[in-house]
Parts: sequence; C-alpha cells; structure tokens
Amino acid sequence: MDEVTAQERSAKPWAMTRILPPAPSPDVETLAAQIRAGNRAMLARGITLVESRKAAHRDKARALLQLLLPFTGKAHRVGITGVPGVGKSTTIDTLGSNLTAAGHRVAVLAVDPSSTRTGGSILGDKTRMERLATDPNAFIRPSPSAGTLGGVAAKTRETMLLCEAAGFDVILVETVGIGQSETTVADMVDFFLVLMLPGAGDELQGIKKGVLEIADMIAVNKADGDGALRARSAAADYRGALHILAPRSPTWTPPVITISGLANQGLDEMWRQVELHRDRMTASGELQARRARQQVAWMWDMLQQRMMEALTRDPARAARIKALEAAVRDGDVAVSVAVEEIAGLMGI
Repeated sequence: MDEVTAQERSAKPWAMTRILPPAPSPDVETLAAQIRAGNRAMLARGITLVESRKAAHRDKARALLQLLLPFTGKAHRVGITGVPGVGKSTTIDTLGSNLTAAGHRVAVLAVDPSSTRTGGSILGDKTRMERLATDPNAFIRPSPSAGTLGGVAAKTRETMLLCEAAGFDVILVETVGIGQSETTVADMVDFFLVLMLPGAGDELQGIKKGVLEIADMIAVNKADGDGALRARSAAADYRGALHILAPRSPTWTPPVITISGLANQGLDEMWRQVELHRDRMTASGELQARRARQQVAWMWDMLQQRMMEALTRDPARAARIKALEAAVRDGDVAVSVAVEEIAGLMGI
C-alpha cells in the first residue's frame, strides 16, 4: 500500500487510518493450542464459536471441545444465585479478588437477563465487577440468558470447559436469580451457593422449597453495620428451614453463614466451606458421580435442543406447528391429537 502523503492527510484526515481486512480465523487445532496457552483473546473467540448458531461454526465448535476435553474437569465449579439486589456481583467481585490474590485463576460466567428486543445482555456485568474486570488472573464473560431456564446461557457448559482448558481453576457461574428453574444451574456445577438477604421472616414466606433442597450452602449477605443483627436472625431461620429437609448428600449438611460482600466479611469462611465440600465429595466418590450424571443430562438436553431446532427449521412445518398451537390454545384440537401430528412430522 502506498504511503499517505502529508497533503493527502490534511485533505482527507480519514486517510491516516488504514482499513485492514479482518484477521483470518485460526484453524481448530491452532485455536485449541492458543486457548491451552492461556491466550485470552483466543479464549474469547472460542467462546464466541461455541455460542454461534451457524451450522459451519457448530462443526468447528464440536471439534474444538473434543480437542480440549482431556484438559478440563479440574476446576472448582460454583454456581451462585439469589434474588436481584442480594449483592451477587459485589460478592463475586470481592470473592474473586480474594481468590486471585491467593494464587487462583478465576473465570466468571455472568449471565445477564436478555433484552427482549435485541437478545443481548442488559446489566453489563463487567461494569459491576470493577476489580475483577481489570485483574489479569480473572476472566469475565457476560452472556445473555436468551430465555433459557435457570437464567443460564444456552452454552454455559461449553464455556465452562473452555475456561478450564485455559487454566482457570475456579469457575463462578452467576445466574439471573429471577425465579426461573435453578435446578438447571445446580446440574452443571459442583457447589450451589444461594445468597439471601436479611429479614428471613419475609423471605421464608416466598422462598421456593426447591431452591433450599438443592443448595449446598446459604449465605446471608449484607451482614455488616445495621444489618448484622438481622442477618444473624435470618440465618437462624434458614437453619431451621433446612433442618426439616432431607440433605442433598449423605456426607454434607448445607451450612448457613452470614457474610458481607461489600465489606469482605465472612468470604474466607465461605470459600473454606466450598473447599471442605469438595474434599468430602471427592473422598466419598460423590463428586465424580455427580459430574457423570451431569454429563449424561447435558447430552440429552443438547439432543432435545437439536430435535426442536430440526422440527421448526422447515418453514411449512413450522407454520403447521404454529397452527396446531393456536388450535390447542383455542380448545379446537386435543393436546394428544396435536402431539401425534407433530410426532408424525418428525417421523416418529
């Protein structure tokens, strides 16, 4: 390319900037090697690849995951949920900073609620985790939930594997916490942490029993200053609620602790419980068994997704299904009749 002269620059200031063609996409083997080497830009590209819905990208994503699979599985996988306003992002920011200071590499898969207009993230997690966003030993990947249950992105599991292959030994999955099925989150992590607000008298009225049944620990947040007494009272109420439920594991009774993510109080104890849980579950064989069940459940979830996509890919077939939906909604066609016709469209 010819050099831009001073006269051209004064006449055309935009000529200072050379428009270069986009960099070619690396082949799958190179991308896998770069991810394993800890290249953050390549990790981001790998995640974008597995999140893509394009058929050509799916083939590459499958190959990438297969190459990296032997280098996954060693991280602490922790799901963190709680109602909006409970302080999830603040707590994760502080906890993650504590962990990186202790020598860990932390990946945060922060799932934002999706915009109904664009499908994109709304809250912008990187702006809510200021310290981790600039920490060289942390990686934050905000993804839109896109309407999936549990407030987790459709590709959170794949993203988790890529981060593990990149050398991150702590994976924190932050969910939306807006009342969707939290079981989805618990089924992809080793440890499921539920953050609660002080004031359990009101909270217990509306809390879902199912969330308590799958919690590995409850942490009452904002237990500093004037909130300390109310937090201790709430913790006592939650202990009582857990006492009447059958524990999720025969070797682990979910503890209830008080913390302050903002003031960095109780977070060391919270992480100690996470590590104690891992030690006990590993010794009993439950951790390996849980991950094996999760892998099989993941397989069936993906198959179901693919079948639904195949069902609606053909425009004529999709239109017929929409018509059947309307007929069922209006009471003109029995559900069993509609299901039978849809099954026939699938050839089953």
